[in-house]
Amino acid sequence: MTGVLTGFAIIGVVIAVGFVAGRLQIGGASAGRSIQHLSFFIASPALLFDVLAHADIGVVFSSFIWVALISAVAMAGLFVVITVFAWRLSVGETTIGALASGYVNANNIGLPVAVYVLGDAQYVAPLLLLQLIVFAPLSLAILDLARTGRVSVCAIVTQPFRNPMIIASLVGVLVAATGVQLPDAVYAPFELIGGAAVPMMLLAFGMSLSGQRPLRAGTGRARVFVASALKSVGMPLVAFVVAHVAFGLTGHELFAATALAALPTAQNIFTYATRYETGEVMARDAILVSTVAAIPVLIVISALLA
Repeated sequence: MTGVLTGFAIIGVVIAVGFVAGRLQIGGASAGRSIQHLSFFIASPALLFDVLAHADIGVVFSSFIWVALISAVAMAGLFVVITVFAWRLSVGETTIGALASGYVNANNIGLPVAVYVLGDAQYVAPLLLLQLIVFAPLSLAILDLARTGRVSVCAIVTQPFRNPMIIASLVGVLVAATGVQLPDAVYAPFELIGGAAVPMMLLAFGMSLSGQRPLRAGTGRARVFVASALKSVGMPLVAFVVAHVAFGLTGHELFAATALAALPTAQNIFTYATRYETGEVMARDAILVSTVAAIPVLIVISALLA
């Protein structure tokens, strides 16, 4: 338990440093966005390639994928059902709310949690692949259809393969699966650059929290609280039951599956909402609320399962 708390403390301190840097505008008003772009396009792909090239393929393509799939679909579906009876939102807003309920921040928060709390970055790989290859294209297709009445099949199908993290992950999995032995000199640059990924993610995330004014009156706070509750409490509960009862996971694997399900709503959702001009406030506030809620939830999960 001490190691888990130490991991959370490390993450919290770096996020706090990012928050202070954002408030002081160190590096300028767009510094956080620049750091986030560097992490997304360069450092994170390097880290994922290095981790997956040395990974146990049995872990990458294990029951973790099914646990993540079932728990995410359950929460997204429940949000849709609640929406139908309570609010009657548009298709676009309902899609954003469903994503906020089940699409986790496997990158900015998931990788640091996997590294510092779970002890191995490869635990987050199944979740990342599932979301970027399955959930993201499907969601974008629905949003395209809701906005324009038509879907660009080519754009949707090729979208995952225009993501640098997916490309790096697939290459890393290919290296691990084939057993190719690359020289240490080949891995060294990826290790060096990838080592900057987690600090950059946390700093950028801390900067993004600066200046936020969430949950203002008249912005649909009930929808935000429902999506955040489903994400922060409902999803880890479902993941625990599915992992333990359906797949027989115990010990550290059960802890990892449950903890990953408790990660906050992904920042990608706000990007999708902005791009399609629907549910932007709900996405932004759900990300912030679920991120704050994730800290005590993860600590409770750690106390019970770690």
